[in-house]
Amino acid sequence: MTETERAVDDADDADDAERAREQGGGQGRLTPARHRWVRDEFGVLLVLGLLIAGIGIPYPDFLDTDNLLSTAHNSVYISLMACGMVFALSMREVDLSVGGSYAMCLVVGALLVRDGTPPWLAVPVMLVTGIVLGVFNALVTTLLALPSFIVTLGTLMLFRGVGLALADGKQITDLPLNDSFFTFAGGDPGGVPFALWVLLAVIVVLAVVLSRTRFGARVRAIGSNPDAAAFSGIPVVRTRIQALALSGLTTACAAALALAFYGAGDPTLGQGYELQAIAACIIGGTPLAGGRGSVVGAVAGAMILSVVASGLVFFEVPINWTSFATGGVILVAVAADSALRRTGRRRR
Repeated sequence: MTETERAVDDADDADDAERAREQGGGQGRLTPARHRWVRDEFGVLLVLGLLIAGIGIPYPDFLDTDNLLSTAHNSVYISLMACGMVFALSMREVDLSVGGSYAMCLVVGALLVRDGTPPWLAVPVMLVTGIVLGVFNALVTTLLALPSFIVTLGTLMLFRGVGLALADGKQITDLPLNDSFFTFAGGDPGGVPFALWVLLAVIVVLAVVLSRTRFGARVRAIGSNPDAAAFSGIPVVRTRIQALALSGLTTACAAALALAFYGAGDPTLGQGYELQAIAACIIGGTPLAGGRGSVVGAVAGAMILSVVASGLVFFEVPINWTSFATGGVILVAVAADSALRRTGRRRR
């Protein structure tokens, strides 16, 4: 066994031992995975359920299936970004460039389609573009020895600027909207938006990757103690590149779905998405301090933001108060989830 494998296994053993103490009173009994999932995600899912009920009781139309699907669909783009952001935050990295990456990938895809590339073939190019942008962030962070927060703040504006330049500052239209890419990927197969099916698949895959693979264990080990992880032989640089590339990939996936749904490439889309994605992760239980994360929780956090935005319409809250209300709900959601976690630990 290599030093890297031993270090990752030790990190996993430490996590399992801690869970065993919490759940088994220190008697060495490991916690079943399903119990850990309930413990980690219960708080944010409860908040989401209470929000839906709180809006649906006075306004039953909010609980209409079409409205709920529309609300869920509105959260897809932030949710996908948050799924990738979880890996970055779990290892104490921050990717602020996702809003710019989203706009640039969207423009690249729209230009390819407008110039004659079959839409389905443009999607892989968009995904590769997102990966390249993520790798670029990681390389600059590593070579310049700068915090990813600073680097991605710069590349946020850099990528958005490239997108605006490629689009000549205008929305890219005249796309073949009768193509199956727009009618199927931008439609509602089975009565459910295609984007939601994609999101579900991404949730399942990345939740397993984070919690059950060696890569996920490395991400968590580095986030728990970067110096100890490096000393133990864990490839910190390579893992950083992989994590930020994954963030770029999920962002590009969001851009591809947006292109299918909107049928145009707007270089101004995605403004503020990076902060919403980070907020979704934090609401869902992924701390900025690193060491752990929850893909399911991050998506639930994004759903909370979408439910709040939709609920404000029903409550006829003036648009000027939207940001205020959203920020307040974020604080309440985080506080409630933290209180539930503390209560659970005291009971155990």
